[in-house]
Amino acid sequence: MQGKNSVEYEEFLKANRIKVNKYMNKVLWFFILAGPAIALARKNGLFSEIKYSTCIIISVVLAILAAFHLFLCKKFPGKAVTFFFALTTLDAVLLYMSCHNVGIYICWFTVPLLSLLFCEKYLYFYANGLNYILLLISIWQNAPYFANVRSDYETPLAYFIDKTCGFTIELIIMFVSGLIIGRLTLGYFKNLHSQEIVIKEQQESMNEKMEILDSMAEIYDHVNLIDFVNNTEMSLRDAFQTKHGIDMKNQTQTLMNQMLKKNVMPDQLEEFNEFTNIKTVRSRLTNKKLISADFIDVSSGWFRAQYITVDAGMDGIPNFVIYTIRNVDEEKRREENLIRISMTDEMTRLFNRRSYDEDLIELRKGQLADNFVLFSIDINGLKKANDTNGHAAGDELIKAAANCLTIATGNQGKVYRTGGDEFMIISYMDNPEALCNAIKANTKNWKGNYTKELNLAVGYAALSDNPSSSIDDLEHLADTRMYEDKSAFYSKSGNDRRRG
Repeated sequence: MQGKNSVEYEEFLKANRIKVNKYMNKVLWFFILAGPAIALARKNGLFSEIKYSTCIIISVVLAILAAFHLFLCKKFPGKAVTFFFALTTLDAVLLYMSCHNVGIYICWFTVPLLSLLFCEKYLYFYANGLNYILLLISIWQNAPYFANVRSDYETPLAYFIDKTCGFTIELIIMFVSGLIIGRLTLGYFKNLHSQEIVIKEQQESMNEKMEILDSMAEIYDHVNLIDFVNNTEMSLRDAFQTKHGIDMKNQTQTLMNQMLKKNVMPDQLEEFNEFTNIKTVRSRLTNKKLISADFIDVSSGWFRAQYITVDAGMDGIPNFVIYTIRNVDEEKRREENLIRISMTDEMTRLFNRRSYDEDLIELRKGQLADNFVLFSIDINGLKKANDTNGHAAGDELIKAAANCLTIATGNQGKVYRTGGDEFMIISYMDNPEALCNAIKANTKNWKGNYTKELNLAVGYAALSDNPSSSIDDLEHLADTRMYEDKSAFYSKSGNDRRRG
């Protein structure tokens, strides 16, 4: 990462140097106006010693040099050689003007400072060194003239020494000041670059998140961005994406939830309000990616509400949360169908052994109702039917037993196929003997294609007759009575139970 930042910083400096070279070229073009400006001043009585031809030479030479610098800017846009040329040109022009009695000394101090913009220390030293040498040449060339026109200097050397000492002190002060300014400028550029990287990374991260949010908006029926920093909510499905304020002191439901709860099933409304309470969302989402809950819409069926953390602080408390709503009615129906299949016997469509065991687990957790009754049923003669007429006859008897039990039980209980020819009934009734008689009556009226009759052994145990018994005791008692009924059937019919 540090290497990447270093490369990016070099690219940043390169871009800056390209801009500096372009601006220096503009300065050179602007300096062309120095010729006409000096000529205008000459006309108005200033710079009386300068010739108009000198003004023309200044402008023409600067135009040529500016044009060549423009070529360098295009050929070597971010190179130091391009900046070298501009600095040298400016100093040379200043020397030429000074030698022709046009002394603009403030420019001698300004040009070295321009080199700071290129952010190269050796350029700054070069600019100051060249500037100082050319300034000395300028003073030496002008010394005879000023010694002649001024009475405070006896010789040109006196003038040269005096001016050199004064400008040297000033240039030293400017040099040191420039170093400080250069260091501050470079530090500023580094900080600026670092901030730019942070902003760029944040922007990239935000763009990625917004792309994800846009994708989510296509998947979900409703998508809201909740900003807990500024307490606002905004629908990402809304074309205008208007932000709405959230009053965290008085408001418990966002605008979306105020709309949704109108269609929530009445018996789920309290749970829905608790889950969507905006005052508790952040605490419930702390250090979590998402929380979700399913509810029923009275018109469109099941829907899933989810709060998803998008951005959280160091403490894990979310600052930005996505709230989504998606219809899951079809998914719920498939889920219910799978559960129903897993709990259903494939042949008879009765509840299976797994369903029976799970219902017993739930019954063991609570207290049994006073009218609770458990039935145990088994098919008599199933083995004989299989041996005599094949498994088709056995299957016919099993399906027939299931139909007889279902019709007899009705809505008084649940019928289970718990084994090959074994069935159980969990029911709630005051007269279990009546159900036994109804089962026997149904079997007497049945006739099949492979076997002529259906006989069922039935035993039951009622809690009202055994008030101190557990459900396991009742199950054992019902099985015992069923086997007693089976033994009575084989004894009466004269068949060997082991063969039947």
